[in-house]
Amino acid sequence: QAFHAATLTFYEDKQATAFRLRPGDLHSLLASMAVGQTSTSVVLAVFMSWQHFSVALCQPSTKGGLRGAAANGTLPALHELLLSYASSPLGDAIDARCREIEASVASTYAALPKGEDGRLTQRGVRYLVHHYFAKNHGWLIAGLEPHGMRDDASQVHEVAILQRAAPDLAQNLVNQGHMHAGFALRDVAAMAALVERLLMNDAGQALDRAYEFNGFTAPTPLDEPGLIEVISSYLILFHRRNDDMTAAEHQLFKELARQDDEDYYASLEELGRDAVRNHIHAHRPTTNPFEPARYGFRSASQIVDRLLHRFGKWQNEECQLMKEDLVGLDPHGLGLVPLKRFYAFESPHGYLFHESIDYLRQIGAMDESVPDMPQVRIANYILGPSNCVASSSFLSLCCMSECEVLMGELEAIIRAPEAPPALLLGLIGNLSNFADDDDGAPRALSSALAARLEGIAALNGGGVPLHGRLFAEWLHAAFPRECPYPHIVADASVLTAQHFDPAVHAVQASGRCQDEGCAADFQAGADNEQTFGAQLHAAPRWSDEEVLPLHERPRSSLASAADGALRLTVLFALCGVVLRLAWRSGGTAVAAACARSGGLQKHRGKSTLPL
Repeated sequence: QAFHAATLTFYEDKQATAFRLRPGDLHSLLASMAVGQTSTSVVLAVFMSWQHFSVALCQPSTKGGLRGAAANGTLPALHELLLSYASSPLGDAIDARCREIEASVASTYAALPKGEDGRLTQRGVRYLVHHYFAKNHGWLIAGLEPHGMRDDASQVHEVAILQRAAPDLAQNLVNQGHMHAGFALRDVAAMAALVERLLMNDAGQALDRAYEFNGFTAPTPLDEPGLIEVISSYLILFHRRNDDMTAAEHQLFKELARQDDEDYYASLEELGRDAVRNHIHAHRPTTNPFEPARYGFRSASQIVDRLLHRFGKWQNEECQLMKEDLVGLDPHGLGLVPLKRFYAFESPHGYLFHESIDYLRQIGAMDESVPDMPQVRIANYILGPSNCVASSSFLSLCCMSECEVLMGELEAIIRAPEAPPALLLGLIGNLSNFADDDDGAPRALSSALAARLEGIAALNGGGVPLHGRLFAEWLHAAFPRECPYPHIVADASVLTAQHFDPAVHAVQASGRCQDEGCAADFQAGADNEQTFGAQLHAAPRWSDEEVLPLHERPRSSLASAADGALRLTVLFALCGVVLRLAWRSGGTAVAAACARSGGLQKHRGKSTLPL
């Protein structure tokens, strides 16, 4: 208690928030503790409190340390810390938003691997925050991109928007030990709410430019036509991410888009117009009917917030049209399109399939298991970063994974990190969203798939890890058009939206198969495709390379021994400092106590310190 009281007083004076002591600070802290306390209690306080600040020197052990401190409530409340940064300048009820997110991710949280204290580890937090935004909004957050089945992914405190907008918080999450102590469910919800709010605040900068490009200043109240113009400009800026566009160029672009009713930007403008009218209708009861309606910047910001939450699902309609095109090129239902057919296809929806073979290979969209017959994996291609709309440095809108929906149903029922094969087979065969037929008939699972699931369980000690690579591969075999193949990427940066550069990663028209010879190639290869399809249906190709990206790796005995040695060395050094302070302040009680225990030795009638 003495140590805790002195520590709080010391850091309040220093205006510090992290337990990271310099040698001079430690001397001052211990000296302040000695005032008004017996020296014996000072020694006991340091011994009892050693684990609380050892995190500044080495990783916490799995017993006690910050994990134990978190369980006992001695760490600052993480969700309160996060929500203090997430307060909205618009006065939005961030607590209510946090509760909504908590309800949305609860089943997935229950299904993820936990630490020894039952809290979510760093890897699980990263996965869950990414999963929430990708599944609900189609957002790909910079710093939370797919990890490509690698176990060296970035952590949630390294998210780009946190590092830019709240760098002190990101540092405190590490310094105060929260990243090692683990996250409770409400902590994860608070982290997601914080990231969401910071992204919304960043999006507001584009809204300022939208006002400027239409000749308004942000405080200017607008009528309905003016508000529609501003919101339309915002959506174009958000979509194009063109920082060099002038106001005149922007207005010209809007006029050209309006002249083509089938143009993508015309439908984008219609989305903004509907959002404005919905807002006006919702606020009509509070509007004075006897005065012309005017809408301030707060109204525009509220509309933008709602648009950002809806925009991903609206954009995903384009992804479904793209999938429809590719499924038409997959005659065997294997989720594969022959590469020549992929390049030669002229989409009725205007899509251009032009990514290079090297790029498709990097992101795991190439199947080259059959010599001389490269194929494009539909699910991997659809979810690839080349189909994302890069909207800012921190956020991209990407196609939404149908496999995430399937996993969500499984997690909601199983609520555990692994499950027996029989349970999974029974559940997956009856998932209504993944039926074989339009009438809702259950998906038929082959004997090969059932046997493979048993094999995965045998490789993992009897249960199937839901978030492991082998189960992801099994899902791809069972749902090849919905679930991507779990390719282990050499560099996870290839899965970011910023990595794709059309000038580098796209094949020019002359390099794609667009001549009459393509038709002959298709006809000549039809028999091979038929044989290939039959072979894969009978015996899918499996890999035994398991990766468990959400499971914390056990610490080696060598690392644990090194930590123990460092901990013991620093402990003895601290004891020496305290005893020296006690000796100087005349703490005879300490000398007597240590002498009785053999800690002090008599030499020629004088007490000497053991260090």
